Amino acid sequence: MPESVSAASAVLPALPPLGTQAERLIASGVHEIAGLSPAEVRAVAAAPAAEGALLAVDPQRAPASALAPLLRHAGRPGFVVTDMTDVDLFAPLGTAVPPAAPLYVLTGLDRGDRLANRSPDEALPALTAEGRTPLLLTEGIHWLLQRPEVLERNHCFMTIGSRLRKADGALDSRTPAIWLSNGTGRDGRERRDAPKVGWCWAGNRHTWLGFASATDRRTAG
Repeated sequence: MPESVSAASAVLPALPPLGTQAERLIASGVHEIAGLSPAEVRAVAAAPAAEGALLAVDPQRAPASALAPLLRHAGRPGFVVTDMTDVDLFAPLGTAVPPAAPLYVLTGLDRGDRLANRSPDEALPALTAEGRTPLLLTEGIHWLLQRPEVLERNHCFMTIGSRLRKADGALDSRTPAIWLSNGTGRDGRERRDAPKVGWCWAGNRHTWLGFASATDRRTAG
């Protein structure tokens, strides 16, 4: 497990303009996964948006299992842990539902370093009190597709806007997160430093995991 670190917030690289983000999604083949044409993606990206906004695809069109392998770090592709075969069943919480549109934007992204060493159960009410909304797993992946350097060793993040509900309606205790593999265990040495989509227990604390969030989600323009 990574060593303990300070929870101080870092200055993260700014997102490129939406037009540049659209070209990145197209070059990565995200539009094909989502069943969209390049023209449709570019048209949404051409709409006015707040500075620093992130372009995201509806998770029902582009699920986490399809997006994770597109991530890159240290030349290694991203992956989903083997014991999370149900990753695409993690759906938005009621307070983190995306707009009813194929593509939308998020504003005010934050990695949530200041919340490190809190459990997901503790972090969610803290974000709500700040008027922020936790990122979905797919939104966290979209952020890293545009700015891979946001994911740093000992400064990774959880995406607790996505949760799995059991048959009785209760929340599954797992909460999604994205971090860098140590190349141990079932990951394999060849995956060391690769972006890893995994999970943590909702009641556990980790000094190296922040809680990614945004101020708003809305349709572009």
